[in-house]
Amino acid sequence: MPASFLLIHWSDYCNIFFDPIFFNMLIAQIIQNSPVTGPSANDALSVLDLAKAGGPLMIPIVLSSFIAIYIFVERVLTINRANQSPEIFMGKIKELVQKGDINGAKILCAQFDTPVARMIEKGVSRIGSPLKNIEASIENVGKIELFKLEKNLSVLATIAGAAPMMGFLGTVLGMVSAFIAIAQEEGTVSPKLLSSGIYTAMITTVAGLVVGIIAYLGYNYLVTRVSKVVHKMEYSAIDFVDLLQESK
Repeated sequence: MPASFLLIHWSDYCNIFFDPIFFNMLIAQIIQNSPVTGPSANDALSVLDLAKAGGPLMIPIVLSSFIAIYIFVERVLTINRANQSPEIFMGKIKELVQKGDINGAKILCAQFDTPVARMIEKGVSRIGSPLKNIEASIENVGKIELFKLEKNLSVLATIAGAAPMMGFLGTVLGMVSAFIAIAQEEGTVSPKLLSSGIYTAMITTVAGLVVGIIAYLGYNYLVTRVSKVVHKMEYSAIDFVDLLQESK
């Protein structure tokens, strides 16, 4: 989701629900009706209390955070396994292919659980076929491996965009609740009456933005790591095709 879209809509929300005149009147009313007391230990709220005060929309936001963390950790472990240096592997493959030991090259490829090894294994199994067919086979395996590497990254990107919007929705609902409370109250407005709506408005926004920012940073980090793996895959494929051309 473009950053400009979020900024424009957030600006609209601020203009509608955070009118300075309303909040000046609200603050003056709270000061007028609230006794002046210093902060105490009993006034401190735990994270769980804040989450409860955020309202029902905190549930999908918290669930989104757990899903984002799980996807990030799982993808990091997967990409780390795939990001092994192919230099030693490719050196052994060159020796075996130049010797004509095709079966030995296949066995060596099976010993490495990496995208590069699976691509080269497909190429080795096609030795004897036209070079274009070998290149096409390697390319097809590369596409499959890329799909595996990018698994669930779209979910992480969706969370990065949806979590802030859920927070903004909580802000809207919280401010609606506050306005309803004001409309139904006769006489002076009690600060306690407004606290529920204001808590919901502020907490869901903060939670949604925190989850969205973390998911967005995690998504970009994983995309960068995947790009590095793809570069190694392409380099190894080109190196293998050059080896076959030299062997002719």
